[in-house]
Amino acid sequence: MSAPRRTLHLNAFLMNAGHHDAAWRHPAASPERVTDLRYFQELARTAERGLLDSIFFADGLALWGKARHNALGGFEPLTLLSAIAAVTEHIGLIATVSTTFNEPFHTARKFASLDHISNGRAGWNIVTSGTLDEARNFNREEHLEHSLRYDRAREFLDVATKLWDSWEDDAIVLDKEGGVYADTDKLHPAAHRGEYFGVAGPLNVPRSPQGHPLLVQAGSSEDGKEFAARYAEAVFTAQQTLADGQTFYKDLKSRLARYGRTEDDLLVLPGIAPVIGSTEAEAKALERELTELQVPEYGLAQLSGMLGVDLTGADLDGPLPALPEERDINGNKSRFTLVAELARRDGLTLRELIARLGAGRGHRVYAGTPEQIADQLEEWFTQGAADGFNIMAPVLPTGLTDFVDHVVPVLQRRGLFRTEYTGSTLRENYGLPRPANRYTRPTG
Repeated sequence: MSAPRRTLHLNAFLMNAGHHDAAWRHPAASPERVTDLRYFQELARTAERGLLDSIFFADGLALWGKARHNALGGFEPLTLLSAIAAVTEHIGLIATVSTTFNEPFHTARKFASLDHISNGRAGWNIVTSGTLDEARNFNREEHLEHSLRYDRAREFLDVATKLWDSWEDDAIVLDKEGGVYADTDKLHPAAHRGEYFGVAGPLNVPRSPQGHPLLVQAGSSEDGKEFAARYAEAVFTAQQTLADGQTFYKDLKSRLARYGRTEDDLLVLPGIAPVIGSTEAEAKALERELTELQVPEYGLAQLSGMLGVDLTGADLDGPLPALPEERDINGNKSRFTLVAELARRDGLTLRELIARLGAGRGHRVYAGTPEQIADQLEEWFTQGAADGFNIMAPVLPTGLTDFVDHVVPVLQRRGLFRTEYTGSTLRENYGLPRPANRYTRPTG
């Protein structure tokens, strides 16, 4: 009997009015709805109608960018996803939570709660946070050094997984007659005492349907890749070219064996911002329209944040100025390198670089017909650069609707994507196992 054919995994990365920094100005966008719960519920149902694996909300602990020129701010993602869980049945629900500015106990508790609320659809995008603005919202004048953030994150994950395992699956016995709700022999203290955390446990939420939420990671620095190889089950990443995607994919998968893992234990999902038109000319026209709506001041500030260099007042028609080395960057190292290399490789002026980054902030942007978009996804998927994709609609809601209504059917006709949900949990739809509880005694 032959193995089932490998198929794509697709995540919808949802961001207010859309991923393009000028999306809110486009007539198709709904920036007035960024704090309207129904708007995000509608987006989630659209993604579910398209049979996508999951939706994802990024998050930061400071106001990103200049609110003067973009529709910024909005909901805390775990709160939002709990409300979305109530109106969906299948779509996975992934939220970003920082290990630098949170504690393991309440993070483990929140994700276990979301997993119960959604009947097993919770996922955690693990970040260490990358900006000084975030540090200054948490009693710090300086950001924790990059490698120390990852040291803390590793211990944080160790504690969280101990807490998720602190109730065995059959700990609740519900013996009404005998007066026993739970078998306390099957509740276990975390009893953790480490460099960063002291946590007694057990968790005050019973073990959830997935055991652990799906663990997602998005850093591509050396620290980030090693962290992903040890813990992550899906990785959101950014590469501009097929060759770069193949290199990252091979590198990351090659690291898994040292942690006793196989290549199938980790899905690589590069980001792509698809600008979709019924013809290529229509797609290119939409791309130009969005570029023309950009506010250079906003793009320059966003670029300054990515590079860790203040570009205020720089000549927009001049080249990128001299930059520090990646080793001297204490923010997002991998995005710094990607943006710097993009500008140098293609000889871009600052104005051109801002235009190139407008829709994807370093993720690949591709304008074309549904068939051309599908061709791009199929090439990366079949040529060893991706297990699926993080879909970043430039304008919402139309960009997601167009992808679901026009690109997904092409992928289905090619046998590259599901025609129905076959699993009941996020892990099952991603083809990933439910983690065994560390305290469960082997049988037989």
